[in-house]
Parts: sequence; C-alpha cells; structure tokens
Amino acid sequence: MPLEYLTITVRFASYATLTVLFGWPLFAVYALPAGLPAGIPSRRVLALLALAAAVFSVAGIVAMAATMAGSAFSAVDSATIDAMIFETPMGSAWQVRMAALALLLATLLFGDLQHRPSRLLVSAFAATALASLAWTGHGAAGEGNAGWLQLGADVTHLFAAGAWVGALAALLQLLGRRAIDATPAVMVVAHQALDRFAIAGTIIVALLAGTGLVSVWMLVGPDHVFDLLDSEYGRFLVAKLLLFAAMLGLAASNRFRLTPALGRQIGSGVEPAAAFAALRRSIFAEAALAAGIMAAVAWLGTLAPPMVM
Repeated sequence: MPLEYLTITVRFASYATLTVLFGWPLFAVYALPAGLPAGIPSRRVLALLALAAAVFSVAGIVAMAATMAGSAFSAVDSATIDAMIFETPMGSAWQVRMAALALLLATLLFGDLQHRPSRLLVSAFAATALASLAWTGHGAAGEGNAGWLQLGADVTHLFAAGAWVGALAALLQLLGRRAIDATPAVMVVAHQALDRFAIAGTIIVALLAGTGLVSVWMLVGPDHVFDLLDSEYGRFLVAKLLLFAAMLGLAASNRFRLTPALGRQIGSGVEPAAAFAALRRSIFAEAALAAGIMAAVAWLGTLAPPMVM
C-alpha cells in the first residue's frame, strides 16, 4: 500500500476509535437511564478500542517519520522515529495520546462502568487522546492568536464530532437487534436515550457548524469559497459538507418524526416494532454517513488547503 493511502487509513482508524472511546461513555452518563445496563459500553469493547487506537497511533507516528525521511514505511529507521517523537510538536501530542490511553486502560481495569464517575473518567482520558489529533492536522499549522483560534476550533470540532459518533455507537447497540427480538424494556430505554439526546444534539450541531465555519474561513478563505471545486481539497471539503447535510437531515427526522412516533406507540400500548425498525434503519444510515465524513476528514488532512497553496 502506498504511504499516502496508509497514512489516510491510519488517520481514519484513529478518528473512528477515539471518537467512539470519547462519546460512548459520555452518552452513557447523560442520556441513559440510571441503573440499567442497556446501552452502556462493555469494559471489553472499550479496552479493545483503546488498544486499537494505540496500535493505530504507533502506525501513524511511523508513517509520519517515513514521510519526513522520504522513505518507505517498512524502511524508516529508529533514529528518525525517535526524532519525530521527541523533537516535534506532533511527537509531543503523540506522547500525550499514548499516556491518556494507558490511563484509560487502567481505569477500565480498576473501575466499574456501572458507576457514572468511571464512565466520566474514561471519557475524559479519551477526550485528551482525541484532542491530540488536532496537532497532526492543519489546525496546528497556524501562528499567533489566529493559530490558537484555529487549533481551539479543531479541538472543539473533534469533541462535538466524538459526542455525536459515540451517541450513534450507543444507539446502534440499543437498536442493532431486529425489532422482533427487542424487548419492551430495550425499546423504552432507546426512546428515553433518544429523547435525552435531543438537547445535546442541538448543542453538538451548533458547535460543529460554528467551528467548521472558523476552519473554512482560515483554511479556505473568502476568496476561494466559490472555486472550491477547482482543488482536490475543495472537492473533498464539499463532499464532507454534503455528507454532513445528509446526516443532519437524518438526525432531524429522528428527533422530530421517528422518536416521537416510537414514544406514542409505547405510550398507547401499540406494538412499536414498526417505529423501532424505522429508527434502526435511520441510525445505521447515520452511522454510515459519519464513517464517510471521517474518511473525508482523514483524506483532507493530507491535502494542502487553498490558503497555503
């Protein structure tokens, strides 16, 4: 596999694992009813995600070292890797990420995810690891106050994206079974979780839109907005925005149409299998769009934006 495609794959995998690690335990804190295990991530799943994130982080730092040295991934020498880890801002961010993942694994080993403080602690360590990804992208390239604004927007964007993706992971667990196999209790928990996510979802969308506008302004610039399709960066950015619009449409349908329909059927005693199945299909589609967005973001990180060309 060419080094460029390997880098994109590793970036995508890092985004996917770290957003779920951050957002799923957080969702279990604010959206899931207390005292019920449904929707809470298992210790094994989170541990596997943390270990996978660590492996992808190692592959990522080796890929960056190979790019810096102009060598193949398998031919990069240890001195170049050491220089990348200990002498660059990206290496410092990598060290923070690995330390956060180690602390996360320790929390999983000694904590109890049935208790909300443990979930919050896992989410906090995952947040630190997720934020470190901003130092491997365009957000870390700015200077002065503008650079800090850009970096802050990228970190906030990552947190908002992680909260949304993590919520989808929890909802996939709740809604992933066929309607015919879902118990009434699971349907009730799913409806309550979706209902509680409504306010958080509004905040998430506002943060994504606001920080996205900051990034577009600083990386694309007002002079290049109308010629985005003329550059590869612009085409991937447009693709990301279209996927985001489709995801937003599904989320709005879930909030204003499908979730109330499930609630009405549960409240009236009508078998809610149809509403449950419709929500299940919608959440799966939303998760697929989220994966597409993360793939686009992973590719965008390897391209030069119009403002630096």
